[in-house]
Amino acid sequence: MNLSCIIIDDEPNAVNLLEMLVQQSTQWQLKAKCYNALEALAFLKNHKVDFIFLDINMPQLSGMELAGLLPLQTKIVFTTAYSEYAAESYTYQTIDYLLKPITLKRFLTAQQKIEAYFKKPEPVTPKTEPIDEGYFFVKSGKVLRRILLDEILYFEGEKEYVRLVTSQEQLLIYRRLKDIEEQLSAPFVRVHNSYIVNTKQLVKIQDNHIYIADKHIPVSEKFKEGFMAIISRRIF
Repeated sequence: MNLSCIIIDDEPNAVNLLEMLVQQSTQWQLKAKCYNALEALAFLKNHKVDFIFLDINMPQLSGMELAGLLPLQTKIVFTTAYSEYAAESYTYQTIDYLLKPITLKRFLTAQQKIEAYFKKPEPVTPKTEPIDEGYFFVKSGKVLRRILLDEILYFEGEKEYVRLVTSQEQLLIYRRLKDIEEQLSAPFVRVHNSYIVNTKQLVKIQDNHIYIADKHIPVSEKFKEGFMAIISRRIF
């Protein structure tokens, strides 16, 4: 069965073993080997895979912390030396939980389980529509947080995340700013490659900068005309 995957593990020997098992025992396409969570996030931002092999004990971000940042639909096969995380792992889209050292026999069992999983028909995903109900949910770890649209000050795009900022808190979302823009409508406006602002929260506009709370946000030439067209409707 043709499937695509990546390996995320900070131990080179573990990566090499898993790579060998994949290449010798399957028809899967191994698209990348990532040695830390940040490297994996950068890769997954621009590449789609069917599932990931994910170690738990890693520096910077653990496998469990990384799983909490990934989109809900991400399919995971955990690979770890620690059995105590098994129950928690199934709060994510976990297909299997492999204990190290991974033997050929156990890997072949996992292969059957993984391929059986992907033979099941995929559920129909509803078409994404702009959000207009006044709120939406943000995935934060294993929790879905309800966020009121009127409370949002702005969205700021970073390398692997989007930072959602309200007057009370900041949340990191593992999405592209463009994807979030497509789901938003007025009063949210893109003003820069890195910013979407809530026009209801504007304090003032001066010298190609927007002032929201204590944040100064630049308005780029690319988005200035569209932004000012919206603002001009409210100029007296």
